[in-house]
Amino acid sequence: MKNTARTVVVILFLAVASFSAPLPKTARTFNGEIMDSQCAMMGSHAKMEAMHHIGDNPKMCTLECVKMGGKFVLYNKARKKTYQLDNQEAPKAFAGEKVKVIGTYDSATGTIHVEKIEPRS
Repeated sequence: MKNTARTVVVILFLAVASFSAPLPKTARTFNGEIMDSQCAMMGSHAKMEAMHHIGDNPKMCTLECVKMGGKFVLYNKARKKTYQLDNQEAPKAFAGEKVKVIGTYDSATGTIHVEKIEPRS
């Protein structure tokens, strides 16, 4: 009887442990523009471009705003959604461009863990 009780307890423990283990996150594709965090809050580069007299140049605007302390983010204009990017080196090459970011999303922090960035056609 004791062996049966132990077996049931072990099976229950393993069942609970397997359900509580986090599932591996699957990479997804996110579309948008690599922007700086300041312009993404406004949904446009227009104000910053005018303030810095750089004309219609999203790349230059993004790079200058990051130099001033901003962070690279992915901004999806259609959804008006800003995604933080954990990798701040990879987006530099795509500043101001429309891209596809492939990675896993952490909904608690709003951050994409970047695996790859490529131009959007």
